[in-house]
This record gives sequence, C-alpha cells and structure tokens, in this order.
Amino acid sequence: MFVLFEEDGAFKAGTVLADNDSSLQVETSHGKRVKLKSSHVLMRFREPAPAELLNRAEAGAEELDTAFLWEVCGDDEFAFDAFAAEYHGHAPNAVESASVLLRLHSAPIYFHRKGRGRFRKAPADILQAALVGLEKKRQQAEAIERMRADLVEGRMPVEIAGMLPQLLYRPDRNRVETKAFEAACVDTGLSAPRLLLQCGALASSYDFHYNRFLFEHFEDGTAFPAFDAPLDPADLPLAQVAAFSIDDATTTEIDDAFSITPREGGGWRIGIHIAAPALGFARGSSLDAIARRRLSTVYMPGNKITMLPDAVVETFTLAAGRDCPAVSLYLDVTAALAVQRHETVVERVPIVANLRHHDIEPLFNEQVLHDHAGGPDFEWRRELTLLWDLASVLEAGRGKAEDNRNQVDFNFYVDWQTHTADGPGYVTITQRKRGSPLDKLVAEMMILANSTWGKLLDEAGIPGLYRVQSGGKVRMSTAAGPHDGLGVDCYAWSSSPLRRYVDMVNQWQIISVLRDEAPAFAPKSTDLMAALRDFDVTYAAYADFQRQMERYWCLRWLRQQPGIAIDGKVLRDNLVRLDAIPLMVKVPSLPVMLPGTRVRLTIEHSDLLDVDISARFVEMLAEPDPADTADAALEGN
Repeated sequence: MFVLFEEDGAFKAGTVLADNDSSLQVETSHGKRVKLKSSHVLMRFREPAPAELLNRAEAGAEELDTAFLWEVCGDDEFAFDAFAAEYHGHAPNAVESASVLLRLHSAPIYFHRKGRGRFRKAPADILQAALVGLEKKRQQAEAIERMRADLVEGRMPVEIAGMLPQLLYRPDRNRVETKAFEAACVDTGLSAPRLLLQCGALASSYDFHYNRFLFEHFEDGTAFPAFDAPLDPADLPLAQVAAFSIDDATTTEIDDAFSITPREGGGWRIGIHIAAPALGFARGSSLDAIARRRLSTVYMPGNKITMLPDAVVETFTLAAGRDCPAVSLYLDVTAALAVQRHETVVERVPIVANLRHHDIEPLFNEQVLHDHAGGPDFEWRRELTLLWDLASVLEAGRGKAEDNRNQVDFNFYVDWQTHTADGPGYVTITQRKRGSPLDKLVAEMMILANSTWGKLLDEAGIPGLYRVQSGGKVRMSTAAGPHDGLGVDCYAWSSSPLRRYVDMVNQWQIISVLRDEAPAFAPKSTDLMAALRDFDVTYAAYADFQRQMERYWCLRWLRQQPGIAIDGKVLRDNLVRLDAIPLMVKVPSLPVMLPGTRVRLTIEHSDLLDVDISARFVEMLAEPDPADTADAALEGN
C-alpha cells in the first residue's frame, strides 16, 4: 500500500511499512522513513509506484485549465478527491486525483485552502483583484528585466534617468527602478556611481559628490525662491571717511572694510566698517526665511552657494565706488597706538578701494615691514602699516601672540572651461603663508569688533550668539562668556553678516541697542536657541563638505600630472603630509621613521568616487631636526 501526504508544504508519496490505525510508518520514494498520523494522509493507492505517481501527477496537473476548474466547481467547500470524481465523471485513479490536487494547490488565487486536501473557490471579485495584481507583477518583472538589460549594456532607461539622486543617495527598494538598478549593479560588478558613469548619467565624479551634498542639504535645488526686495536705508548719515577692503581675489561677499582719519592734536580715528544687510530686511521677512534656512554660505573649491541671493549681496557688499550701509566701530587711537575710546554707529560708508591679496602681498609683507630701507612705496602703504602696527599692539594686549609663520594656507582655483580625463575642471593649488601682515591686521580688527559688540549686547541685557571657549572646547552660547583661545572676555560673531546667519542675528541685536528699539530676539527666546542649534549642525556639515571637496580636488591635482614623485613629511607611523597640496596619505610601505622625516613618494592609484589614494615610499630625503619631530608628532595626533 502506498500513501500520498503533505509535509512542510510539499506533497510526498511513500510505501506503508506499518499501519497502526492512528499512525503509519512510511518510507518515502527517497528512502527516508517518517511517522505519520492517519489524519495527515491525503490518499491511499496501490499503483503506480510513489515516485511514478508524483511524476505523472505533475505532468497531468500541467494539462488542467485552472480557470475552467474554477468555473465548473461549486461555491461550497469541497475535498479534492470528490471534485476529481466530478470533473472526470468517474471514480478517478490515483494519478487523476493527485493531478487535480496539485493543480488546486498551485493556484491559491483561484482556490483557497480550507484544510488538508480541502478547498473553496475564490469569490469572483477577489479573484479579479488578485488577477489584476498578478498582471501588475508580471509587467513589473518585465520592466525590471528591460531596465536591467539596458543598464548592463550601457544605456540609461528613461524611467531611471529621472530619479538618479534618489537611486544614489536614498534608494527606495520597493520601486521597480531601484530593483532594476541594483540588479544591474550585481550583474556588472559595479557600484552605483560607477554604473551611472558608465552609462553617461553622471558627467564626472565631481557630480556624484556635489549632487549628494545638494540632495542632503538643498533638496529643492540652489535657486532662491521669490523674495521681497530689501529696503534701501537711504536716510543714513554719510561717514566722512575713505574706506577700503582687503580680500581674496574671488571674494564677492565683501563684509568688512577699514578707514583711517587723522585726528586734530595727533592720533587717528580708525574705522572698522561691517556691511549691514540687517538694515535691508527684518526678522520674519522672506529674506530672513532664506537666510535662516541656509544659515551660511557654502564654500568649496571652484564653487560656492551663497546664503543670500546675488541681488541682495550686490546691494550690501562693500564694493568700491559706492556709499554702502554699514555698522561702524570707530576707535580713537593716540599716536602711541593706545585706544582711548570707541563708538559704534549706523551709517553709509564711502568705499574707495577693494584691495586684493594677490596685488598687495608682494608689496606689503613681513620682509618689507622689517626692511630698514623701507621697501617699495605704493598707495595705501601708510594705512596698512598703521593698521598692522595697531594689530600687533592688540594681539600683544590679548596675550595671544602666535608664531604661525611656518604654517601654510592653500588656495584652490578651478578652471571649469578646461576639460580633463576626469571631467570638466582643471585645478590649480597655490600656497600662501599663514599669519602674513594682511592676515594679522584683518584678524585683529575682526576680533576687536566681535568682542566689543559682544560686550555691547551683554551690557545692554540683549541676547546674542557667542563663541565661548573654556577647557579647550569651543561652543556656541546665547550668553556672553570668555573665549580662552582668543584671550577676550566675550566674542560674538558679527563681522560676516553676508555669509553667516549668526552674524546677521547679532547685527539685528546690535542695531536694536544703538537705536534703542525692541530686539529681534528677546531674552530667553526659544527661536534664538533653535537658530543656534541649527547653525551649529549645519555649519559643521558645510565645513565637512568643504574638507571633503578639498581632498577630492587634491586627488584631481595629482591625476593631472601622473607619475610625478611628490615629497612630504612623516607625521606619525605611516601617515605622511604632502608638501605641495593639503593632503595626508597613509603609506603602508613606509619604513619606521621619526616624525618630521622628509620622504619622497609616488602615487600608485587614486579613486575619485571613494576619494581614496594609495602611495608608495620611494626614498628618505632628510632626517628631522628636533623641532620638526615634536611639531610633526603633535600635528599627526
């Protein structure tokens, strides 16, 4: 005697070894012995053999029309063997019964299971809905296969081309496009961005990194929404000064300028003038909403995303040849460079010149200042020299004079009109020593302005946004506190209102004190605290992106000159800082060397998508001196 039974969702047949009424010992067609309850047996038969039964039943089931079976069966619950007898019109043999069972079991949308070997036909409306769903799945499967095939062959399907950011940076794995895209990645062995590069959907690796940043922080794009035109504070008094700014060649948001006016009886009246966009729009305006959302200008090599629209920047930037709205801090300074008093006013300031670093630094630098012969004469020399002398006094007064002349800043310039093998953009990286006379005089004037206006707010009981440092940790605060690193009692960012929302907020607060008006943010304002938290997070994210893109363009710079040897200094273990560009590289082949040792490397491989690089040690150039060893070890940590 043979039996047909169900085990783990599959039908099996076997030979009965022992029948104990309530249970059976059965040996399956594969030789496995199992114990079955009699109630689990679906059918007993004497022929054909178990293996043959299953083979013939599967073939017979394929010949049965599922839709016809659904049409001819009744609405009541039924057993498969009874239905098999009705369908065939005679007592079915084992193969015929098993064929019906297998067909009923394989069509769950037509026949709902009601127990072992028992079924009920699906209601017509439920069946129709299931069939529609089944057809939808079939069409989706076809679409997935078509898109997958296109991608594998290097073609970009239209459906996928319209949703690249979502696929790259936040894939929804329930979408057919994502399923096709990920299947193509598996088939080609390529990562998502590499597959898109192969298909031409990404113009270059730069687009991958830049678009990811936009997706995370500017999901609606970088275009500005509609906004109300800023007010023109035309009724401001005109300052009787001739102010000039000092900036990098690429700076368009010119926030600060300076003026020097001789005083009767000796000494000077020195002006620190800060652009005043806070006079052009108020808190709660459409422009405030834009600045509040962006919180800062985003800087990166070859590009930037401004906090304020270009038209607003143009209105308030301290451009030469215009009388610009400004918040001015005036210092009455004696001939001995002692600051006797200070005054803050809101006014229009005539800007007569925008000086640029690359023009002035060859004429005004540390070597010239220490040259007893006096160096070359040029316009603005006397003003710059006076400001540098005052900056030196202010720096010493803070007790924070620093010798950072050996440190180097790097400037990136990207020519987008030049194409390379890695896409548009040819990068040039230049160096300038940090702590130059121009750097010092601008930095000290800004520190003085920010600390003075921080005190102004604190003494007036008006909240502001402060930078506080204690115990080596810098944090933002709405209450004044000392900044140990700068050596000042308080420090409120106020000198870059065109570029930072924090400075804009503080400028509103400062103007309210000067005009004796209600402040934009009242004491204990929850909105002010929210702005602080959001700025902290966003500003850090922007800075991380800038660092990442600087590393990216360093790799592009290296790839522009393949095969070159490049020198660097060991910082610790196998970490080397390169000389020509601001890049640190881990060199597995580097022998054990003291920090500060100068070495030569060759670049073996770089990956612009992973922003990764591998280098090989070539030779040692020079052993370190004791000072280099200590400095390098400190920097490496």
